[in-house]
Amino acid sequence: MNERNILVVAHAGRDDTVAAARRVIELLRNAGARPVLSPDDRAELSAVDGDFSDVDALGDDVAVDDLELAIVLGGDGTILRAAELVRGTNSAPVLGINMGHVGFLAEIERDAMDDAVERVIARDYAVEERLALAVRVKDAAGKVVFETWALNEATVEKASRERMIEVVVEIDGRPLSSYGCDGMVISTPTGSTAYNFSAGGPVIWPSVEAIAVIPLSAHALFARPLVVSPDASVAIEMLERTSGTGILWCDGRRSHDLPPGARVVARRSSRPVRLARLHPTAFTERLVRKFQLPVAGWRGQDGGSAA
Repeated sequence: MNERNILVVAHAGRDDTVAAARRVIELLRNAGARPVLSPDDRAELSAVDGDFSDVDALGDDVAVDDLELAIVLGGDGTILRAAELVRGTNSAPVLGINMGHVGFLAEIERDAMDDAVERVIARDYAVEERLALAVRVKDAAGKVVFETWALNEATVEKASRERMIEVVVEIDGRPLSSYGCDGMVISTPTGSTAYNFSAGGPVIWPSVEAIAVIPLSAHALFARPLVVSPDASVAIEMLERTSGTGILWCDGRRSHDLPPGARVVARRSSRPVRLARLHPTAFTERLVRKFQLPVAGWRGQDGGSAA
């Protein structure tokens, strides 16, 4: 029987997270599964508790494509890091156990952790696929100089505080408009409640397949959020005449400098990010919890029907 490799993603900055990681690893071992840590997490956790040093390391002892699932202890930022760790040919699904803040990606609360691990062992979960972006940077000569991906968003931003950048937006090979701006956000539905939301973009339900394009502090008449096809190719080109340099950020984690003439092209990735779900929850409920939206007085219908 093949060994069941379960990645545990946790940082050592909080005592409760360290204790949760210790408990999850114990539960996995008791169930006959093999817990795995990233080398960075193992080093940080081992500095706090030496018992973590005997956990197998991702990449050294276990290949990323041999992972069955990742259990993430933390919030949405930690889940983004986990999605990066598991991204391979057969990207393992990611199960988020919330350790504090209400997020959109983590669905299990810490008090349900034992049950969550039990259901992982029983393979009693659904897998939800989220649209991700494949992102390329080309230089002024058209040569690809950087490739990456994003679950939330790819953002072209000005690199210096005092200058705006000048860009032209292209959709499916046709120029749409030029902007003098602080930047442009290319967002997935998953990222619509992150940077996109702060920039005034639309909230997009995860079940809607689309890509949003949002100007940041743009000096242009047409500076409105755009929602385009999930199969569209979106390009942001740094105009040669721009006086400022830019920088590409993907999920706030991966970056690349953008000189004048550089071009960022984003389109749907052939590899979605896979989220493990134990208790599928209506996205509306997540919005209400996250933003503490006022719903007092709502009567609804018998049986919970929206009709």
